[in-house]
Amino acid sequence: MTAFLRSKRVHATILQCVFFAALVALFVFLGTTGQRNIEAQGMATGFGFLERSTGWPMAFSMIETSSRSTYAQVLWAGLLNTLLVGVLTLVFATLLGLVVAFLRVSTNLLARFAGTTFVEIFRNVPAILQVVFWYAVLTHTPRPRDAYTLGEVAFLSNRGLVLPAPVFSGTDLLTILAALLAAFGVLAAGRKLNLTRRGRILVVATVIALAVVLWLTGRVPDAPLVSVPELAGLRFVGGMTLSPEFLGLLVGLSLFGAAYVGEIIRGGLLSVEKGKLEAGAALGLSPWQVNRLIRIPLACRAMLPSLANQYIWLMKATTLGLVIGFSDFFAIVSTSINQSGQTLELIGILMAGFLLLNYALGTSMNLVNRRLKLKGGH
Repeated sequence: MTAFLRSKRVHATILQCVFFAALVALFVFLGTTGQRNIEAQGMATGFGFLERSTGWPMAFSMIETSSRSTYAQVLWAGLLNTLLVGVLTLVFATLLGLVVAFLRVSTNLLARFAGTTFVEIFRNVPAILQVVFWYAVLTHTPRPRDAYTLGEVAFLSNRGLVLPAPVFSGTDLLTILAALLAAFGVLAAGRKLNLTRRGRILVVATVIALAVVLWLTGRVPDAPLVSVPELAGLRFVGGMTLSPEFLGLLVGLSLFGAAYVGEIIRGGLLSVEKGKLEAGAALGLSPWQVNRLIRIPLACRAMLPSLANQYIWLMKATTLGLVIGFSDFFAIVSTSINQSGQTLELIGILMAGFLLLNYALGTSMNLVNRRLKLKGGH
């Protein structure tokens, strides 16, 4: 018994149990104290407010909303807005960052100077300042009557960028979603069935072609496939309007993110051994083939962990839309707190939403990283 009490493992276990019990007691104390304070102030708790109408409209929304929409609907719309601007930011920042990285490692002096200038400007100016700057630029463009015309079908004015848009109904969207799920299912099954690459491409093309046929045959006769914007009085009708708030946030974050992504990609490109590039050139590969087949695949293994961190940061940086009035998830939650007073519940929803987005993004990047890492390494 004495040896048992003197055991270091027993001591460590007892200390851990005491610490865990103290931690649980602290949370119980904070919870009960908070509950008593809330009840003393006559504040309502719970998530029943989500079914109440907000009484205020959203300036920008991917789904249809109005002043009669419930808090649940506007919160969902805000989350979709954040997801839209976040995904587009990641795409544009990656594409532009890739160009900047190749400029930075180029043997051409002028190209290196251009890449370095881009990085030094957009990396050293705060992201919030860039977002506000581009928003100010967009709001000082001409009125709709004097809008800049882009290819006779798109218009840029102080109301935003108006673009042609496909006309989709609820059934059309379900058809497209079903086709995408079927295509992914075919790709997954094709690997297990050992189908050749050409066979998988042929099956996926067949699935997509069938979806297009179903979409075209199920449409209302004579209904337009694309809505083209037209000037009607003091505004544009038809098409799709990207507000100055949305564009300012997208452009500002994309340029800011591209400077960092470009440096991450540059580091990955420089990590590739020079001998492997020379070996590719000795085999008769062109510079484009050396980059596509050797340099970029090897660089991806080195830069993916840092790139994943930058992607998650950019997704969280979408909250900067609050300063220019963009209706993102954070702005909708802030407005809902002011209108409903359900602070704790809404902050919890906000945290859960961003946790879900960033966890999904981080998990996806980790999966890609595991697929690309060298097998058999230590």
